[in-house]
Amino acid sequence: MNTDQILGQMSEYQGIQEQLSTFSSEWNKQLDNMEQEIDQLKEDFEAKEILYTEELKKQKQQEIQNKVQQRQQYLEEKFGAKGEYFQKQKELLEPIQRKVFEAINKVANDQNFDFVFDRSQNSNMLFGQQEWNLNKDVLQELGITLNEPSN
Repeated sequence: MNTDQILGQMSEYQGIQEQLSTFSSEWNKQLDNMEQEIDQLKEDFEAKEILYTEELKKQKQQEIQNKVQQRQQYLEEKFGAKGEYFQKQKELLEPIQRKVFEAINKVANDQNFDFVFDRSQNSNMLFGQQEWNLNKDVLQELGITLNEPSN
């Protein structure tokens, strides 16, 4: 079976993808704004550097460095391994994944399967007869009408 294809057929999943896209789009705008601010500070520094005293040069360089660090921290908070994006993704997707997993277990148990491979997760299965594809049965168990042929 192919969980990517099954998830793609679920309207809840499409809504979650849109929500995540909205979050990331807003955060990326903020990152872009921060980057523009840093670039502007650098340009101002380069244009006026010869007019600055050593003390003022150090202050301006520190200001630029602080902005770079703030941007990096924001990036980590939003998109890092433990960032808001992945936390939100997990929070939103977990119920749907659980629902799909339960449907897979029911179909596999009802049809006495010993193994079920997920073709979307690089399972190294190079061939499988179409008759053993469980997508249609899992979608049916989830109450979803198949919109396109299963692979």
